[in-house]
Amino acid sequence: MRVADATVRAVNRLTARWAEAVDASGTAAGGTVVSAAGVWPLLGFLADGADGPARAELADAVGLAADEAAGAARELLGAMGAVRGLDSALGLWTRRTLQLRERWEAGLPAAAHGVLTGDAAADKEALDAWAAKRTGGLIETMPVQVSEDTEMVLASALALRTKWLQPFREWPYVPQTGPWRGRTLLGLQRRSRLLDRIGVADTPAGHVTELKVLGDTAIDVHLLLGEEGMAPGQVLAAGVGVLARRHRVVQGPDLPYGDVGPGLSVVRERNTSPEPPTLNVLTVGYQVRAVHDLLDHHGVFGLTTARQRRPTGHFPGIGDFPLHIPSGTQSAMARFGARGFEAAAVTAFGAVGAGLPRLRWLTTAVRATFDRPFGFLALHRHTRLVLAAGWVTDPEPYREDEEDQ
Repeated sequence: MRVADATVRAVNRLTARWAEAVDASGTAAGGTVVSAAGVWPLLGFLADGADGPARAELADAVGLAADEAAGAARELLGAMGAVRGLDSALGLWTRRTLQLRERWEAGLPAAAHGVLTGDAAADKEALDAWAAKRTGGLIETMPVQVSEDTEMVLASALALRTKWLQPFREWPYVPQTGPWRGRTLLGLQRRSRLLDRIGVADTPAGHVTELKVLGDTAIDVHLLLGEEGMAPGQVLAAGVGVLARRHRVVQGPDLPYGDVGPGLSVVRERNTSPEPPTLNVLTVGYQVRAVHDLLDHHGVFGLTTARQRRPTGHFPGIGDFPLHIPSGTQSAMARFGARGFEAAAVTAFGAVGAGLPRLRWLTTAVRATFDRPFGFLALHRHTRLVLAAGWVTDPEPYREDEEDQ
């Protein structure tokens, strides 16, 4: 996938800002997932068609000049669509009587334009079918209310799936401390000699342990465990900062002995044979779903002015009719298991108007345990573009009928 560095920085910046805003609102406390990569292209196309204060606010949210935003959005959608295991799409639906500016419509991906019939039930059914098809059934409905007054719907869909290069082993795990104490959780264990998969970042908000779990489609998931007391937004923003190389990270091979980071220790232990240093990971399976009203954080997305009704509208570059953005919603999900990871997001803007062995040898073991709420970033390995981010507070329970295959 080839994406301009400026676009990657802009999308990841929006990820961090959104995570901090969700945290400040209190909604992250129950677990959440967001996909700024699903919102960013829509904001880019809206910025291209806006004027006045709305144009300036949208450009600030996008992190690029407004006249560059649509081209960058189109490039990002095309690049994501070319990645194995990652599907993305953009859709635009308008009333038959609404004529779009030829220049603006030409900037959209090919075959993106559909029609709203004015029959709210029929239109909603068609939009839901599009969302389900584009996410492979991970998101079954379009997160937008369609009425007879809806003039335009601009939406994106993103779905990603990857299988771990090294699977985990499922195990019933009962934490002895913390908020998950006493619960029988779906524990995931893995042992590896690749110590560089773990590291400790030194950030202004505190230390963060980062575990890289690599997928077979160049899509990876980074698990992030912060110090006790760090807020979800701080942990996720720290993870984005690590991707941007803004924070110093001590990698596994360079860690000293002792308790070296949140949930992380380096010890010498006896073994039955001489073994190289190992990384022993214990984490939990999880599934997170969330629905976000983007206008709750209108400042983050540059929609403060665009959401307000005015006689002339805010988007003369889209068409010769007054438009404002009274609704914007994202429905997202993420699932992390023993064999792989999948996530999806649909974003839409509506416009209205045995015995003891002999232990003779000593070996070094790095032990990483994620046994309390933690964050995650799903990203493209080579560009470091964040595709989804989230916070885990309610991991999957272990079920007796689950089999470790």
